[in-house]
Amino acid sequence: MNDNPLALIIEDDEDLAAIFGEALQAAQFATEIISDGAVAQRRLKEVIPSLVVLDLHLPNVSGEILLRQLRANPALARTRVVIASADPISADMLRSESDLVLVKPVSFSQLRDLAQRLRLT
Repeated sequence: MNDNPLALIIEDDEDLAAIFGEALQAAQFATEIISDGAVAQRRLKEVIPSLVVLDLHLPNVSGEILLRQLRANPALARTRVVIASADPISADMLRSESDLVLVKPVSFSQLRDLAQRLRLT
C-alpha cells in the first residue's frame, strides 16, 4: 500500500495532466487524474485528498463550482487546492478561496517544488 498523500489532478488536457501527475509523484504524492468535473464531484465524495490541482474550465462541472463545493465540505477542510488555469482573470477572482494560483503554462519543476512545499506545511 502506498503511504504517500493523495493528490487529485482535475485537468481535462491529457498532456498537462500527465506532466502534473509526474511532477506530483516526484514530490512524493500518490496521484489520480480526473478529466471531467462531474466525475471529480463524485470522487471528492469518496476520498479526502491532501492536494487538488484544479483547472477551472472543465467539462460538465466547472472548476469554480468544484472549488466552492470542496471548501464547503468540512471533511475536505484541510485539502490544499492549487488552481492551475490559463484564464488569469478567473483564477485571480478565486485566489482567496485557493491555497495557490498558477497561471498556465506551469512547468514540471515549478509544480513539483510547490507541491513539496505544500506537503511539508
